[in-house]
Amino acid sequence: MNRPLIVGITGGIGSGKSTLSNKLRAEGYQVYDSDKEAKKLQNEHPVIREKIQQLFGDDIYTDSGLDRKKVADLVFLNRDLLHQLNQIVHPFVREDFIKWVEQHAAEKFLFMESAILFESGFNDLVDKVILMTASEDVRIKRVVKRDGIDPEKVRARISKQLPDNEKIPFSDFIIHSDDGKPLYDKMKKILKELENCISN
Repeated sequence: MNRPLIVGITGGIGSGKSTLSNKLRAEGYQVYDSDKEAKKLQNEHPVIREKIQQLFGDDIYTDSGLDRKKVADLVFLNRDLLHQLNQIVHPFVREDFIKWVEQHAAEKFLFMESAILFESGFNDLVDKVILMTASEDVRIKRVVKRDGIDPEKVRARISKQLPDNEKIPFSDFIIHSDDGKPLYDKMKKILKELENCISN
């Protein structure tokens, strides 16, 4: 039985992942946003909630859900806490993604957007990887404009992420999103190459 070709979309903060994902959705493709789904699971899944409360304390949840700013401040200073948080959340995201793939089994291609595709081990769930890249200056400008945060905070977040040169050897397609060339054209070229992967 044929199954969809699963393609991971990754890259550091401000590299253009979400822009590519939105263009794919506009063309009718299904894209799983692992960050968005993780946030949803952290708020709605009773087992995750319980484990996160055990890790950070009961007051880590407010009436509107998980206090993400508080979590971010705590894990930024303590990598072990971040590791423990990921150990709680990642298995549930993995399980959720596998179910999502089953629900969309009739599709030719399925995409998974994940900033931490390699760090989380989610890369073993995909057949091909698209890596989005951009210069640090461009990425900082994009995130400052998008989130309204201090450039130094963005730089600090970038420094905590796996650098592009460690992801490139494990990626099948590289998109430089800051070279002035239309992203749509690059996407179309990759989709054509993915078609060839299926037909060969």
